[in-house]
Amino acid sequence: MVIAISGAGGFIGKQLSAHFQSRGDIVRFIPRVTTGVGAEYIAGILSGADVVINLAGAPIVGRWSQAYKKQLFDSRILTTRKIVEAIGMLDKRPGLLISASAIGIYSPDGKHTESKNNLADDFLGELCCAWELEAKKAVPFTRVAITRFGIVLGKGGGALARMLPLFKAGLGGKIATGRQGFSWIHITDLIMAMQFIIDNTPLSGEFNFTASDVADNRKFTRVLAKVVNRPAFFSVPSLALKLVFGEGSVAVSGGQFVYPEHLLNAGYLFRYPTLEGALDEICTS
Repeated sequence: MVIAISGAGGFIGKQLSAHFQSRGDIVRFIPRVTTGVGAEYIAGILSGADVVINLAGAPIVGRWSQAYKKQLFDSRILTTRKIVEAIGMLDKRPGLLISASAIGIYSPDGKHTESKNNLADDFLGELCCAWELEAKKAVPFTRVAITRFGIVLGKGGGALARMLPLFKAGLGGKIATGRQGFSWIHITDLIMAMQFIIDNTPLSGEFNFTASDVADNRKFTRVLAKVVNRPAFFSVPSLALKLVFGEGSVAVSGGQFVYPEHLLNAGYLFRYPTLEGALDEICTS
């Protein structure tokens, strides 16, 4: 199988590439469109590909100046637009486009599934909606799956790469009130759920990439402290985050309660269904 990936240099992209290569698949890398790469060039990379996985996007955590907001938008929407244009140029098109999104599309209030939800009325919500809309323009050309990522937990990268050293030093703690949603997924389940969608050709539409053991930030703090056998008495006030990140602080202090209804209904079995099991594997094995 030939698989083309954008955003392959990130934590998720590297793990996915290694997985497919270990299976004997051929992985091609789609460059950033910010370098002036056009749809024609991308079409050349996609020629003969069976699957396209679109992960491109600048990091969400940061101070959201107007310039950085534009970078967040362009790195997602423009890249996706070029990929869809490239797919449309091909005579023999890939059988599947998997395009990343995020659970930031949902409101921080209430509980959400793919079929029952309230969308966020803020910058993150608008960004995710625009991102998904561009990907869905490929529906006339190929099967499209939108994967809405929760917080990805794994070794050597992602959210834990920044938090784990603090917790191991006994300096961990909740963020703001700690009552905000903490919807997460182990990197192994992210990879295997992607493989599940690739292998099951009837599957399309939106998929929440989150484990069903949804937590809040207080529970995550308590479980991680237990796993590393350290206290976690500290907390980070929301005001401090606003001083550092401004409007972008919502990417750190916010959260949603999101459930993977579509994956479960399709028959996907999570390798790491519980938060404690996932963190124990990552931190102690």
